[in-house]
Amino acid sequence: MNDLLELAIEAHGGMDRWNKIKSINAELSIGGAIWYVKGNPDVLQEITISADTRQEKVVMKFPRQDKLTVFQPGLIAVKENGAKDFQYFSDPKSIFAGHKLDTPWKNEHIAYFSGEALWTYLTIPFLYTEPGFQTEEIEPWEENGEIWRRLKVIFPENVVSHCREQLSYFGSDGLLRRHDYTVDILGGATGANYAYDYRQTCGLMIPRLRKVYAFEGEAMERKTITDPLLVSITFHSINCEE
Repeated sequence: MNDLLELAIEAHGGMDRWNKIKSINAELSIGGAIWYVKGNPDVLQEITISADTRQEKVVMKFPRQDKLTVFQPGLIAVKENGAKDFQYFSDPKSIFAGHKLDTPWKNEHIAYFSGEALWTYLTIPFLYTEPGFQTEEIEPWEENGEIWRRLKVIFPENVVSHCREQLSYFGSDGLLRRHDYTVDILGGATGANYAYDYRQTCGLMIPRLRKVYAFEGEAMERKTITDPLLVSITFHSINCEE
């Protein structure tokens, strides 16, 4: 483990604390321009999730819509409108085949995109210590009057995320400030994901607000495009299960 990752791990609560936590549970609302483009502007308002920390799994409940979804890398399950049984999608990435940017999303698309995104966000930086991850500190970055150290991360094939190569930016305190990626299932659309409003929860430092914008340019010349706001994530409450 390189020293930047070590700094980030300690700043976010430490491995000893992380290893005691089985799941992160939250009430949250997700909005932003992408949901209008996909024909579901309010679908992720006032939802609850449970993100498993031991395996890549997110259970999402939609209290206002009588709906439940389960995300796993190789399986999406959807149950709604009082149904007794789930509808299953065993090759979930294939459901995006032929999609264009403005192709509307159904329940299964929302479950897949939201599940893999939230699981990644909630497990960083601890996720980067798992087998198969490759990490390398690259040139620092100046933004908002601060110098942020940057970690280039290559995800292993067995972990589903937006893309294989991602960048995490950490402040001098070791907390994540920004997380850059492209989104494979959106045709390589860019995302600069900013983390705000850190609070200690369950012995971990977790941001309660995230804002995602597009960016353009290569690693040393990236420019954030602040209009429109693509995705906003507001956590109303967070708790953990040990």
